[in-house]
Amino acid sequence: MDKFVAFLENNLSTPMAKLSEQKHLRAIRDGVVSALPFIIFGSLFLIIAFPPVSADSAIGEWSAKHIAEILIPYRLTMFIMTLYITFGIGYSLSQSYKLDPLSGGLLSLAAFLFTIGVKTMEDVGFVLPMTNLGGHGLFVGMLVSIFAVETLRLCKTKNITIKMPDSVPTSVARSFEALIPVTIVLLVMTLVTVVFAVDLHSLVDKAVAPLISAGDTLPGVLVPVFLITFFWSFGIHGVSVVGAVARPVWEVYLANNSAAVAAGKAIPHIAPETFFQWFIWIGGSGATLGLVIAMLLTAKSSYSKAMGKATIVPSIFNINEPVIFGMPIVLNPVLIIPFIITPLIGATLAYIATSIGLVNPTYVMVPWTLPAPIGAYLSTGGDWRAIILVMVNLAISVIIYLPFFKMYDKKLLAQENTVETTENKKIAL
Repeated sequence: MDKFVAFLENNLSTPMAKLSEQKHLRAIRDGVVSALPFIIFGSLFLIIAFPPVSADSAIGEWSAKHIAEILIPYRLTMFIMTLYITFGIGYSLSQSYKLDPLSGGLLSLAAFLFTIGVKTMEDVGFVLPMTNLGGHGLFVGMLVSIFAVETLRLCKTKNITIKMPDSVPTSVARSFEALIPVTIVLLVMTLVTVVFAVDLHSLVDKAVAPLISAGDTLPGVLVPVFLITFFWSFGIHGVSVVGAVARPVWEVYLANNSAAVAAGKAIPHIAPETFFQWFIWIGGSGATLGLVIAMLLTAKSSYSKAMGKATIVPSIFNINEPVIFGMPIVLNPVLIIPFIITPLIGATLAYIATSIGLVNPTYVMVPWTLPAPIGAYLSTGGDWRAIILVMVNLAISVIIYLPFFKMYDKKLLAQENTVETTENKKIAL
């Protein structure tokens, strides 16, 4: 077992952990995370616009009458999430290079806007199309943000900047320092979008279409679930590692789902990040709320009893580091098995239930610290069947964890008895 663990650590776990800290991937992750408050705020208005009540009720009639006004906060936040994310990516990447982060964020945002272009409408004038400002434009936003900051870094490294005297205020000096890279980036974007009329969004759509399709399949769900729990088994934050690569795709799914609901169309995707959060990670990665309940129900050792009492409240709110490192699950050959198996079974069941229409797909981003039944209910726009699915997966997780926990608890109890016997002998002597 030690040799197997060492092999995995050296050949997979450690390299993947290093990959997750690669500057560009970390900047993308930070950019997406920085936009989460706006995404959560905007998506909540989808629930108000489409309340989980009868359309004939007073609330249903009121929301239908005022739906255009209700959706304005959504359209100015979640619907244009890529605007916020591109600024966050540029800011984070510039910071990692020790460049002026504000210049990097603004330049990334400007470069992205240049991919959108403007259109003219009769009696209105110039307008900015909003379609690609949301999840649909996220991949282009990531690419142009990296291009913008790398250009800024190149100019800084090669001293292709305008130097101002030391007497000039720092803020003014930084503005002039960024003038040349800004000119280069925006001229390039003008050539691409205006002169050569290249639609970057269409090109990227074609390039990432296989990735988008694959991620919304059952294997596309099971692979990240396995990898996340696998990395956690070695003490590496699995969501940070896998999410650095997968989260942009998950965000596209969520944006497309919410846009479809707002437009009154069928919800297209099964597996945005909210699907994983509420139907699979019940209690946190590994669905460890099931383990905590098993501890509370059957623990014999003093340590397990204490852990169960100490971790039940955090686990209800999806905080499971105390369980992962406290039991521990990390490098524990007994508990690693259900830790990996449980979410795979839950993911399969949830995917099938959603794909055949037993439960609505998720399209609302709500705070991850909500208890799973509440989060699932809200994220599906008020589908009561989501609560049942959560409870079924929770019950399955308890059943799977139970025999493995009993095996491990028996070992802990034997150790405690051995220690107690030794202490009693010492006292007797």
